[in-house]
Amino acid sequence: MQPVVRSLKILWVIARYRLDTFFHHAAMPWYVRVCFVLLPWRYLIPAKAPRGMRLRLALEALGPVFIKFGQMLSTRRDLLPDDVAIELARLQDQVPPFPATKARAIIEAELGKSVDELFQSFDLEPMASASVAQVHSAVLHDGRAVVIKVIRPGIERVIRQDVDLLYTLAWLLCQLWVDGRRLRPVEVVSEYEQTIFDELDLRKEAANGSQLRRNFEGSSILYVPEIYWDFTRRNVLAMERIYGVPVADMEQLRAQNTNLKKLAEQGVEIFFTQVFRDSFFHADMHPGNIFVSRDNPEQPQYIAVDFGIVGSLSAEDQSYLARNLLAFFRRDYRQVAQLHLDSGWVPESTNVHAFETAIRSVCEPIFEKPLKEISFGLVLLGLFQTARRFNMEVQPQLVLLQKTLLNIEGLGRQLYPDLDLWKTAKPFLENWMKDRIGPRATYRALKLQAPELLEKLPQLPQLIFDTLQHTRKGSDDSAELLREIERERKRSRKRWQRRLLIGATFLAAAVVVAEPEVKAALDVWPWQAWFLAALGWIMIWRA
Repeated sequence: MQPVVRSLKILWVIARYRLDTFFHHAAMPWYVRVCFVLLPWRYLIPAKAPRGMRLRLALEALGPVFIKFGQMLSTRRDLLPDDVAIELARLQDQVPPFPATKARAIIEAELGKSVDELFQSFDLEPMASASVAQVHSAVLHDGRAVVIKVIRPGIERVIRQDVDLLYTLAWLLCQLWVDGRRLRPVEVVSEYEQTIFDELDLRKEAANGSQLRRNFEGSSILYVPEIYWDFTRRNVLAMERIYGVPVADMEQLRAQNTNLKKLAEQGVEIFFTQVFRDSFFHADMHPGNIFVSRDNPEQPQYIAVDFGIVGSLSAEDQSYLARNLLAFFRRDYRQVAQLHLDSGWVPESTNVHAFETAIRSVCEPIFEKPLKEISFGLVLLGLFQTARRFNMEVQPQLVLLQKTLLNIEGLGRQLYPDLDLWKTAKPFLENWMKDRIGPRATYRALKLQAPELLEKLPQLPQLIFDTLQHTRKGSDDSAELLREIERERKRSRKRWQRRLLIGATFLAAAVVVAEPEVKAALDVWPWQAWFLAALGWIMIWRA
């Protein structure tokens, strides 16, 4: 009964916010257009608000799972019109909290002890409540202040039902809308399903936080709170409590005389360090997850929380991305086009000259602006949208990267509007490329592989002998296979000749039998001649 009620609620929300207007009726089959014309709410509920606002309000009305989906969808600017993506980005991750008694019961069930035994004190009033979890403050018996994140009870079942409905809607979108397949809604839902179910296992988030903390151990620009594994399970996470200024609270930052220019530049440095040095980046760096330490306003330090979504790049993607960005800002569009082909992001059959021309037509207007006004995130977006016209496959790791870069860039410009992102990033990229490609990189690679090479050196003669033996055996096997193929070819040729001969014989017999004199002499019926002819053609066809 519950899925039926849920489906009826979704139908009501679709009607209330006139989501039917998102479909281009002319691109649909006639019978679908007739169904849309007959929808009763078309004549009762006007679609006054902009389409992006109506979609955002509809997702908010459908609850936390759909809100989370809308947030993820807002990052797919390669698939959505700008007005819709911008409106979806406004979705807030705040929902009513669930009762503290349930949070307490979950903690006790997961950790196997009562809250009073586990903590010196535990605040029943939640600090924050999000779509899949809420956070309580507590103090350990040794006096350390912590935050306890608890997964919402029953949320996995609710998410599974809603994700199944999303798959149904995605399938209908593909069937009813010509552009539906191009937008790949089923793959978008699949990506969302993996992301949100990963977030339901807080051990994964804790592991991400531990890795990020290790990467920035001792850093003066980013602090990552400590994870307390003794109090962490699938549905419960314990983390060091931090005290900082929310990065979006400009009033407090100015009141404590924070060096905003330095803070903005350090945000860029943190992003590129995560992407190119560590290949492990916090992919949910919106203002709600970023704080600024109060300790030293002149040398400010970021504090990051919420590690449910992280991204990484392969060494090849790192290299291609860095070279793409450097080539782009040098206006070397031929190299940008060639790098997209070399990386496999677009098909090998792509006309590199046409691709280069398309990139130039998109990028040249951007360079009419001063460098400090050029949006790095929109540069990537422009490149990906252009590449998509040349059948570029959607690269999930690049979508996460673009989302993170847009967050960082928006944050940096909010802190310091005159931030020149390119001036800050270019030296980092150039030094990284030199370090990766130069003699030092070759020396490091040899040094890293030296123990393994030395270990295998005594085995080298045997390995060479085994390889030669294997090659020889492979050659013998190949020769035997070729001989077998030749024998089969001869047998096939004989079968072909035999069937052709039999077929020709049947046809000749049919012609002879069809002669009036022969037919009278042998007392043959006409159907017998046709039967012989049919047999002849069948044998020839088989040959």
